[in-house]
Amino acid sequence: MRIVRHTLLLLLIGGFWFSSCKETTYVPKPKGYNRIDLPEHFYRPIEDSYPYQFEYSRHAVIKKDTSWMSEPYWIHLVYKDLGADVQLTYKSLEQDQQKLRELLDDSYKLTSKHQIKAYAIDESILKTPKGRTAVVAELSGEVPSQFQFFSTDSTQHFLRGALYFPTATKNDSLQPIIDYIKVDIIHLLNTLDWKES
Repeated sequence: MRIVRHTLLLLLIGGFWFSSCKETTYVPKPKGYNRIDLPEHFYRPIEDSYPYQFEYSRHAVIKKDTSWMSEPYWIHLVYKDLGADVQLTYKSLEQDQQKLRELLDDSYKLTSKHQIKAYAIDESILKTPKGRTAVVAELSGEVPSQFQFFSTDSTQHFLRGALYFPTATKNDSLQPIIDYIKVDIIHLLNTLDWKES
């Protein structure tokens, strides 16, 4: 009887030992993305020192363009908390139709340069409540600028803008921020007006 108990005890201990040596396989967690809490949209008017007027996001700061090729009234709308930059360039046309054609060509060329990485470029024309017309281009894919636009009165004023993210983050991760800033840009265009010289 004693031998049977010892044998049974040894079998139980051996069984536990063998079952504890079982190889465990680890399954990686699925890829996740950071949660992005986006603030509500609030706007304020741009100061009076520019030849254009519009309302821009209270979450953006206006910074003067200090690049070597900048001109007067070129600015950046910097969303510091979101890591985004809307670059705005302005040109006075002075009723020069040749200058207007060149600026339109440049705008389309700058957008088409992204065709190498973009898998879609959707252009549309926006009619604003003030009777202005703006052309907006939405670019899909791993492009440096996901949203570009321009507006002109075709005689005196030309304003062009582009959304940039100075980061290597993939655009699908940035999509909520891109969509958020697109709303702000559409509001900017809907409130855009020109100052008479």
